[in-house]
Amino acid sequence: MNWYLELSVLSKVFFWISVVASVLLVIQIILLVVSFAGGGDGDFEDFDGDMDTDSGLSLFTVKGMTAFFALGGWCGFAAATGLPGNNWAPVLIAIATGTAALFGVALAMRGVSKLQCSGNLVGEKLVGQTATVYVSVPSSRTGRGKITLTAQGRYMEADAVTDDPNRIATDEQVVILSWQDDFAVVERKNPAKTQEVQAEEINLKKE
Repeated sequence: MNWYLELSVLSKVFFWISVVASVLLVIQIILLVVSFAGGGDGDFEDFDGDMDTDSGLSLFTVKGMTAFFALGGWCGFAAATGLPGNNWAPVLIAIATGTAALFGVALAMRGVSKLQCSGNLVGEKLVGQTATVYVSVPSSRTGRGKITLTAQGRYMEADAVTDDPNRIATDEQVVILSWQDDFAVVERKNPAKTQEVQAEEINLKKE
């Protein structure tokens, strides 16, 4: 433990941030693998407050923020250890590398989502399916959120928009009204409605 005692305060802060974030990242990877292997909808929650870019990227998700602190923490730790007495450089390096990880995870998840929604997946067959909001869906198509569901024999995650004037929060149940090239149009599921009524409403909207 002599090496740890010799670390600066900043190095110790970066060390513990990176260790905790790395453990959480490993747990998330295990949960993701188990979820896909089981074919179920065992998704883990994301922050309700997400930020969607114009390209449909979802930033500030649990996976993204964990990667931000893990990679940024380790790079900041290495910089703080290698540049003793310099506090600003390690902080800037940590922020830069963490931000790169944030965008990297967002791009990766978007790519996975598109792969899951391509190939043998027929988008039209998803119309009428019930899904769970994974990343909150902004109101009136002002941005994209994400939904998860099990369809056509596999678990999938997809981008979603809504015409609802109110934001649809994480964990709410929604119904898919239509399927576009790479996203679904959804609305809140009303538990009071029967499936027959919902199906009739969807058919009317199609017409």
